[in-house]
Amino acid sequence: MARTESKMIPLGTLAPDFKLPDTQSNSFYTFADCEGEKGTLVLFICNHCPFVHHVMEELIRIANDYRVQGIGIVAISSNDIVQYPQDSPEKMTEFGFENKFEFPYLYDESQDTARAFGAECTPDFFLYDTQKKLVYRGQLDDSRPGNGIPLSGSDLRGAIDGLLYNRKINTLQKPSIGCNIKWKNQ
Repeated sequence: MARTESKMIPLGTLAPDFKLPDTQSNSFYTFADCEGEKGTLVLFICNHCPFVHHVMEELIRIANDYRVQGIGIVAISSNDIVQYPQDSPEKMTEFGFENKFEFPYLYDESQDTARAFGAECTPDFFLYDTQKKLVYRGQLDDSRPGNGIPLSGSDLRGAIDGLLYNRKINTLQKPSIGCNIKWKNQ
């Protein structure tokens, strides 16, 4: 597993739009379809990454805690499924069902959406305000597979709480670390 940090794109960057198929419903979703009334969290994940597996339980808790408070949540997988068939849309459907996703899990076959967001790794997190401006990009918390630090979601939760309760969100944000997105050969 290649440890890759997320790209710390500038805060205030506008969310790019997309139109991608949802592997849970066979519908297509745009950014606007996923927006919450108080903000939007975009997760770049995949089925096989050990970093994603490590944080999945906390991600589901965060999704369940904040969906009801007006945060729209969407997960996107952009990996090359020729080289990584375990990340295929069919396997995404299974993964979403097994983990009880209550949010869309979109397949970015062209990888254009990952490039537009500046996603580099899985998991990679992007939190946007109601004006579609980036307010957080960074790690879930300091926990990593094997480092002994318990999951808390503290960094991401702090940013979401700041958005919900009109608090200043710390601009000193640590990058996420995970497996690199599996780019297609070009």
